[in-house]
Order: sequence, then structure tokens, then C-alpha cells
Amino acid sequence: MVQWHPLTAPIERKPRGNRKLNAAPPVILSAGFIILIILGAILLKLPFAAHIPISWQQSLFTATSAVTVTGLVVVDTGSAFTVFGQAIIALLIQLGGLGLMTFAVVTLIALGNKVGFIQRTVTKAAFNQTDTSTLVSTAKSVLLFSLLVETLGILILTLYWGQELGWLKALLHAIFYTISAFNNAGFALSPNSLMDYVADPVVNLTITGLFIVGGLGFTVWMDLYKSKRWAGLCTYSKLMIISTVVINVVALLLIYTIEYNNPNTLQPLSELGKWLAAWFQAVTPRTAGFNTLAIEELRNASTALTMMLMFIGGGSLSTASGIKVVTFVVLILATYSYLRRDKGVTVLRREIDKETIYKALALTIISAGVTWLAIFTLLLVEDAPFVDIAFEAVSAIGTVGLSRGLTGSLSPIGEFIIMFLMFIGRIGPLTIAYFLASPRSKKLRYPSTKLSIG
Repeated sequence: MVQWHPLTAPIERKPRGNRKLNAAPPVILSAGFIILIILGAILLKLPFAAHIPISWQQSLFTATSAVTVTGLVVVDTGSAFTVFGQAIIALLIQLGGLGLMTFAVVTLIALGNKVGFIQRTVTKAAFNQTDTSTLVSTAKSVLLFSLLVETLGILILTLYWGQELGWLKALLHAIFYTISAFNNAGFALSPNSLMDYVADPVVNLTITGLFIVGGLGFTVWMDLYKSKRWAGLCTYSKLMIISTVVINVVALLLIYTIEYNNPNTLQPLSELGKWLAAWFQAVTPRTAGFNTLAIEELRNASTALTMMLMFIGGGSLSTASGIKVVTFVVLILATYSYLRRDKGVTVLRREIDKETIYKALALTIISAGVTWLAIFTLLLVEDAPFVDIAFEAVSAIGTVGLSRGLTGSLSPIGEFIIMFLMFIGRIGPLTIAYFLASPRSKKLRYPSTKLSIG
């Protein structure tokens, strides 16, 4: 009889397919975006993807801008790329805008597989949600909602551009612009974006409608669909809607007032054209990236306002980026409550928990710090005016895509800095912070102290 001994016993090996993925969710999420960017760059470098030879860095920059739904370009999208290349860019925008995890979850469902814990955790990080039990239904809703809205946008623009461009070209343009607008990407097939349609009501209202719907956030639209009435909406949805309306209206009035007599922007337009142009310029910095006015011709006050709007961005679980509207509002409310010496921060008869306030503060500080560092570095390597460099950096980290004309003249180092900013802006500064400081629980607590502030 052979006795079992731990040193002589055969080692049982687990099948390779059952090994667990130990990487943190932000690592998996970031890796997914990096892989998509590299694949996109390879496809855009194919000979039949472009009319002119483009370098590897140009294809990488374009792919990064598309996947991060930014819209900054170093080569003109309409003239440099073929229909195949433009289709690749549109696909990258769609995948980057709706999120890799949305497609991954829906694909798993379609194949009849269960969504596992790892996939749920990664998707939670992508969607910025706390309840993993609703992620599958969320992914389904996101995809269905997006396809319905995009179909409507394509239909409207195809019918409108049909007589002007011909039906086939109108359809291709409508598909590209709808995907770009809904995903807040800002990629255009004309070197002057949408300036040719500055006073066109149909194009203005359709494009702005698409990127406002995409930037408001899927959770808000799902909440509206389920509740059907204002009283039934959750606090986040109410706050997001109110804040969006207020910010858009204030920005509209400011742009209209500031630029009214500017001969290079609003002055030559009719009264209707002035309002349409002011409206477009007021809402496009919310990470949309299109423009109907020459950005470099805006007055300094309008430029400063645009930079602030780009930094704020859109809503959570949306195609927009930035620090997000509710983050900005939470910080304003926290500051106001402190000045009033209130015991807590309240909004719409609800108290905001401290973790949310800390998260908003951390997100804003990280975003501001990374932006400042990028501006400082760009000032060292680029020979350009400060306002152009600062505008470019804020636009990149907010994944907006607006530019004062600096993008095409960036040095190779400058291009890599902008690519880095676009990547960080898309996956979220808090995701980057996760890499630098893994959470850990401390059992030891120290006595509290007070420090002089201000």
C-alpha cells in the first residue's frame, strides 16, 4: 500500500482557461481602450484608408482622438481619409463613446453567457455605478437608446442634405455626423467644421440636440422613461436637468452679449443667425467639439467662458467627459454650505453624503492638476501663445475637440502630451488615481487636529 506524502503527491494543475484575472477594473478598462486605439491606428495606416501618406504618429493621434471621442485632428478628416478611413473613425467613435463594456456585456448576453463578477466590476467602473445588479439591464438600455437616437438623427440629416449632396453622399455624411455628434466627438468632414451652416436651423438644432441628448447621461433618460413625471425622478436626474438648463441658458446669454458686435463672429449674421450661432457656441463646449464660429476669433471673455464649460463637461454615464456637471454643482453647494455654517450639504431636500463630496473634490483637483502640468509642459516645448496652449490642454482633457488652430502645428512631443490628456480625460482622472493609490483600510486612527486654512 502506497502512502500519500505531500512531497511526492502529484500536483493538481488548474486548467488555464479557469485562471482568474487579478487585474484591477481600471487596469482592464484602460487596457481595453489602449488596445482599441492601437487597432484603430493600424487600420488607419492601411494604404486604402487615406488619400495621402500619413505617419504612424498621425494615425495614432487620430485613433486616440476618435476612441476618446475628442475630435482634435492633425490631418483633415474629410480630405485626408477615404470612405473606408472615415468609416473606421466613425466606428472608433461609436465604440469609445458608448463604451467598450457596453458592447462586451451585450455580446456576452447575445451568446447566452452569464456576465461574471469581473465583467460586472469592470462595467461598473466604466458606467460609474455602484449597483452591479442593474448593469446588464443598463447595458441593454444604453445600446438600444443610442441606436434609436442615432437612427432619428441619420434620418433627419439624410432627408435635409439629400438635395444638396445627393442621396448616397447625404446618407454617408448623416451617418458620420450623427455618430460624431451623439458621442460628443466633434469630428467633421469639413476643415471648418460646421461653419457653413452657422445660420441653418435644421443642422444647428439637430446636431446640438444629438450631443445634448448624448451628454445629458443615460441614467437621466432611463429615469425619465421609467418615472414619466418630474416628481418621480431621482435627485441626481433632477439636479442634472436643472443644472444643464441653467448652464446652457447662462452661457447662451453671455455668448450672445459678448459677441454681438464682434465683426468676426456674430455681427454679420441676421438676428436669427446670431441666436443660433450663440446657442451652438454655448452648448458645444460641453465636450461636443463642433463649431459654427471661428474659435480663434472669439473675444477673450468668450474664450475664458468656453474653457470653463469644457472643464465642467456633461453628465455621468454619458458620451461626454469633463469633471461632470453634478461634480461642479456639488462643489458649489459644499462651498455655499460651509460659508453658511450648515451641518450638512443639502440639495432638493436631500443631504449629500461626505463620500460624494470627497469624490467630487478629488476628481476636480486631479483634473486641474493634470491640466496645469500639461499646460506647463506644453509651454516648454511649443512656441505658441499661452491662451492657445491653455485652450488646447483644457479641450483635450475635457475630450471636447475645440481648438484655436494649434493642433495641426504641434511638435511630436506636444502631440503625445495631447494624446495623454485625451486618454486621461476619457477614462477618468479617478481611474488614473486608482493606479497610484490602491485603497487600503487603516485600523489605526490618530487624534484629530485643526489647521489654519486661508
